[in-house]
Amino acid sequence: MPDSTAERYLIFAFRMLMAWTFIYAAYHQIADPKWTVAGFLSHTKTFHEIYAPFTGPSISPTITVLVKYGHLAIGLSLLIGLMVRVSAVAGIGLLMMYWTAHMDWPFIENPNNFIVDYHIVYSTVLIYLIVKHAGHVWGLDALAEKLPVVSQSSLLRPMVA
Repeated sequence: MPDSTAERYLIFAFRMLMAWTFIYAAYHQIADPKWTVAGFLSHTKTFHEIYAPFTGPSISPTITVLVKYGHLAIGLSLLIGLMVRVSAVAGIGLLMMYWTAHMDWPFIENPNNFIVDYHIVYSTVLIYLIVKHAGHVWGLDALAEKLPVVSQSSLLRPMVA
Protein backbone atom coordinates (compact mmCIF):
# COMPACT_ATOMS: atom_id res chain seq x y z
CA MET A 1 0.00 0.00 0.00
CA PRO A 2 1.42 3.41 -0.94
CA ASP A 3 2.52 5.53 2.01
CA SER A 4 1.46 9.01 0.98
CA THR A 5 -2.05 10.29 0.42
CA ALA A 6 -0.90 12.03 -2.75
CA GLU A 7 0.36 8.75 -4.19
CA ARG A 8 -2.92 6.99 -3.33
CA TYR A 9 -4.86 9.72 -5.15
CA LEU A 10 -2.53 9.40 -8.15
CA ILE A 11 -2.93 5.62 -8.27
CA PHE A 12 -6.69 5.93 -7.96
CA ALA A 13 -6.77 8.57 -10.72
CA PHE A 14 -4.70 6.37 -13.04
CA ARG A 15 -6.97 3.40 -12.32
CA MET A 16 -10.10 5.44 -13.10
CA LEU A 17 -8.57 6.88 -16.27
CA MET A 18 -7.62 3.45 -17.54
CA ALA A 19 -11.04 2.09 -16.56
CA TRP A 20 -12.66 4.85 -18.62
CA THR A 21 -10.37 4.10 -21.56
CA PHE A 22 -11.42 0.45 -21.69
CA ILE A 23 -15.11 1.04 -20.93
CA TYR A 24 -15.32 3.70 -23.63
CA ALA A 25 -13.64 1.37 -26.14
CA ALA A 26 -16.14 -1.35 -25.20
CA TYR A 27 -19.05 1.04 -25.58
CA HIS A 28 -17.89 2.08 -29.03
CA GLN A 29 -17.43 -1.48 -30.18
CA ILE A 30 -20.57 -2.95 -28.61
CA ALA A 31 -22.79 -0.07 -29.80
CA ASP A 32 -21.53 -0.42 -33.38
CA PRO A 33 -22.82 -3.70 -34.85
CA LYS A 34 -20.57 -3.16 -37.88
CA TRP A 35 -17.34 -3.16 -35.81
CA THR A 36 -15.41 -6.39 -36.24
CA VAL A 37 -11.93 -7.65 -35.59
CA ALA A 38 -11.64 -8.40 -39.31
CA GLY A 39 -12.30 -4.75 -40.15
CA PHE A 40 -9.84 -3.55 -37.53
CA LEU A 41 -7.12 -5.93 -38.70
CA SER A 42 -7.66 -5.30 -42.41
CA HIS A 43 -4.96 -2.60 -42.38
CA THR A 44 -2.12 -4.57 -40.77
CA LYS A 45 1.23 -4.17 -42.48
CA THR A 46 4.28 -5.15 -40.44
CA PHE A 47 2.74 -8.22 -38.76
CA HIS A 48 0.10 -9.12 -41.36
CA GLU A 49 0.99 -12.84 -41.34
CA ILE A 50 0.32 -13.02 -37.59
CA TYR A 51 -3.04 -11.24 -37.63
CA ALA A 52 -4.49 -12.51 -40.92
CA PRO A 53 -5.75 -15.82 -39.43
CA PHE A 54 -7.96 -13.84 -36.98
CA THR A 55 -9.86 -12.26 -39.87
CA GLY A 56 -11.22 -15.51 -41.27
CA PRO A 57 -15.00 -15.89 -41.42
CA SER A 58 -15.01 -18.87 -39.06
CA ILE A 59 -13.05 -17.26 -36.20
CA SER A 60 -13.62 -13.51 -36.62
CA PRO A 61 -17.10 -13.43 -34.98
CA THR A 62 -15.80 -15.22 -31.88
CA ILE A 63 -12.72 -13.01 -31.58
CA THR A 64 -14.89 -9.92 -32.12
CA VAL A 65 -17.13 -10.84 -29.17
CA LEU A 66 -14.11 -11.63 -26.99
CA VAL A 67 -12.49 -8.28 -27.80
CA LYS A 68 -15.67 -6.23 -27.29
CA TYR A 69 -16.57 -7.79 -23.96
CA GLY A 70 -12.93 -8.17 -22.92
CA HIS A 71 -12.62 -4.39 -23.03
CA LEU A 72 -15.73 -4.14 -20.86
CA ALA A 73 -14.47 -6.70 -18.33
CA ILE A 74 -11.07 -5.00 -18.06
CA GLY A 75 -12.68 -1.59 -17.63
CA LEU A 76 -15.14 -2.76 -14.96
CA SER A 77 -12.38 -4.59 -13.09
CA LEU A 78 -10.28 -1.43 -12.99
CA LEU A 79 -13.30 0.67 -12.04
CA ILE A 80 -14.19 -1.38 -8.95
CA GLY A 81 -10.61 -2.38 -8.16
CA LEU A 82 -11.21 -6.13 -8.21
CA MET A 83 -8.58 -8.43 -9.73
CA VAL A 84 -6.66 -5.42 -11.02
CA ARG A 85 -3.53 -7.52 -11.59
CA VAL A 86 -5.42 -9.85 -13.92
CA SER A 87 -7.22 -7.10 -15.83
CA ALA A 88 -4.07 -4.98 -16.13
CA VAL A 89 -2.14 -7.91 -17.62
CA ALA A 90 -5.01 -8.57 -20.06
CA GLY A 91 -5.12 -4.87 -20.89
CA ILE A 92 -1.38 -4.79 -21.58
CA GLY A 93 -1.79 -7.81 -23.87
CA LEU A 94 -4.56 -6.11 -25.85
CA LEU A 95 -2.69 -2.83 -26.05
CA MET A 96 0.47 -4.50 -27.32
CA MET A 97 -1.53 -6.36 -29.96
CA TYR A 98 -3.09 -3.06 -31.07
CA TRP A 99 0.34 -1.44 -31.09
CA THR A 100 1.72 -4.09 -33.45
CA ALA A 101 -1.48 -4.41 -35.50
CA HIS A 102 -1.25 -0.90 -36.90
CA MET A 103 2.51 -0.74 -37.06
CA ASP A 104 4.18 0.27 -40.30
CA TRP A 105 7.66 -0.09 -38.85
CA PRO A 106 8.97 2.16 -37.35
CA PHE A 107 5.77 4.20 -37.38
CA ILE A 108 2.56 3.43 -35.50
CA GLU A 109 -0.65 4.34 -37.38
CA ASN A 110 0.91 7.49 -38.90
CA PRO A 111 4.27 9.28 -39.28
CA ASN A 112 3.63 11.31 -36.11
CA ASN A 113 4.07 8.23 -33.92
CA PHE A 114 7.64 6.97 -34.17
CA ILE A 115 7.84 3.61 -32.33
CA VAL A 116 6.12 4.96 -29.19
CA ASP A 117 2.45 5.89 -29.13
CA TYR A 118 -0.38 5.92 -26.60
CA HIS A 119 -0.53 2.11 -26.49
CA ILE A 120 2.93 2.07 -24.91
CA VAL A 121 2.03 4.89 -22.52
CA TYR A 122 -1.19 3.14 -21.42
CA SER A 123 0.68 -0.15 -20.97
CA THR A 124 3.23 1.61 -18.78
CA VAL A 125 0.42 3.04 -16.64
CA LEU A 126 -1.06 -0.46 -16.27
CA ILE A 127 2.34 -1.82 -15.20
CA TYR A 128 2.50 0.95 -12.60
CA LEU A 129 -0.97 -0.09 -11.34
CA ILE A 130 0.20 -3.70 -10.99
CA VAL A 131 3.37 -2.73 -9.12
CA LYS A 132 1.51 -0.39 -6.77
CA HIS A 133 -1.31 -2.86 -5.96
CA ALA A 134 -3.86 -0.40 -7.31
CA GLY A 135 -6.82 -2.60 -6.38
CA HIS A 136 -5.99 -2.00 -2.73
CA VAL A 137 -6.35 1.76 -3.14
CA TRP A 138 -10.07 2.33 -2.64
CA GLY A 139 -10.83 -0.90 -4.47
CA LEU A 140 -12.25 -4.34 -3.74
CA ASP A 141 -8.93 -6.21 -3.93
CA ALA A 142 -8.21 -5.27 -0.29
CA LEU A 143 -11.53 -6.78 0.80
CA ALA A 144 -11.28 -9.82 -1.44
CA GLU A 145 -7.79 -10.62 -0.14
CA LYS A 146 -9.22 -11.09 3.38
CA LEU A 147 -11.89 -13.58 2.33
CA PRO A 148 -11.03 -17.10 3.53
CA VAL A 149 -11.64 -18.61 0.09
CA VAL A 150 -9.05 -16.20 -1.39
CA SER A 151 -6.52 -16.08 1.45
CA GLN A 152 -6.32 -19.88 1.58
CA SER A 153 -6.02 -20.36 -2.18
CA SER A 154 -2.60 -20.27 -3.83
CA LEU A 155 -4.39 -19.72 -7.15
CA LEU A 156 -6.68 -16.82 -6.15
CA ARG A 157 -4.41 -14.96 -3.72
CA PRO A 158 -1.97 -13.61 -6.37
CA MET A 159 -4.89 -12.23 -8.38
CA VAL A 160 -5.79 -9.73 -5.68
CA ALA A 161 -2.53 -9.38 -3.70
